[in-house]
Amino acid sequence: MISLPRPNFGALRLKSGRVMGKAGVGVRSELIWLAGFLLSFSLAPFRLAVEFFHVLMGSPRTTYYALRDSRDWILVKVAYLQDESDRWRRTFTLLKSPYSLLRAMGFSPQMAGTFLFASTAVTSTVVVNEVMEGKSFSAGDSGVYSAPADIPTEYSDEDNTLRVDLGSTPIGLLQIENVTVGTAYANSSLPSGESSVVIVGGLPAVVDPAFTETYLEVGHMTVDRWRCTTMTLANIEAHHLIVKQNASDGQSIAAVAGTPRARGIGGGNRADAMVTSGGYYDQIKITSATSGVNGKVDRLILSNLYTKGGACSLSRIKAGTLEIILNEVGAGDGFATKDFTIATSVIYKSFDNEDNVEVSISPPS
Repeated sequence: MISLPRPNFGALRLKSGRVMGKAGVGVRSELIWLAGFLLSFSLAPFRLAVEFFHVLMGSPRTTYYALRDSRDWILVKVAYLQDESDRWRRTFTLLKSPYSLLRAMGFSPQMAGTFLFASTAVTSTVVVNEVMEGKSFSAGDSGVYSAPADIPTEYSDEDNTLRVDLGSTPIGLLQIENVTVGTAYANSSLPSGESSVVIVGGLPAVVDPAFTETYLEVGHMTVDRWRCTTMTLANIEAHHLIVKQNASDGQSIAAVAGTPRARGIGGGNRADAMVTSGGYYDQIKITSATSGVNGKVDRLILSNLYTKGGACSLSRIKAGTLEIILNEVGAGDGFATKDFTIATSVIYKSFDNEDNVEVSISPPS
């Protein structure tokens, strides 16, 4: 950097030979010093660049080796950390493999955990966390869920039912997909006294104990890609009913025209979505379980349910749009027995009834 001496604020002689007063000399000297400082500051980056270039040209090999050593040091550390990460990942995969293998074989989470703890001492942190972590709807755990809660209000190792109780709080989205239900997987059975693997809708009135009839109110409900032994729709009002591309081992579609209104579920600051995918259950039950209180869901999606051992039942539903599409229903008992039934108690304002066929279908293996 250019070094400028501070000006002498004493008298300066001008070309005329006269001496300026101290005040005039001070102002001019300060301006000269400031201009020199600004010039030096502006040239500093260029001076540094020139000096670095001289160092680099003076010893290019030394500079290169220094940069190379720094690069190699960083790459060695990165490679080490990556290798350690891969080793730990493989270790955790091996530790949890017994549980994952049992789940892949069709066992429920509860039975898989029981087998692990009963037959082996492999209780690593990974396995314990995977089996015993907090139960939740989003994780696909069975239990009784009071919508919109993600944590079950009731849970038992003896009951592998997924039950959602809908009440006065509207739900924006309720979605269950890619699940196996009933006796369609190993060592499963329906709950005691039950004959249906899937139950969706309101509940009938009961005298003792007293219970007032309820309905499930839905803006848009989709039932697609189910595999059922039998499927029954009854006591339903749908503004727009869509029944398309279903195959069944005997069908009876007898819905009746009426005046159900269009419907959507609002509710302002309504509950968050409830979504789960994948799992094994003895039964799925989605009902309006509080006496006299209709459950409300704006968008209900039930997709790819593979069931066996009982009926798939939809009843006491009031829907804006109800879609029943691409399902396979059959008990292998011939077309004379109507395994897919839409009763006369199903009322619609508009009805799309297309490409529903009867084909021989046996119960799932």
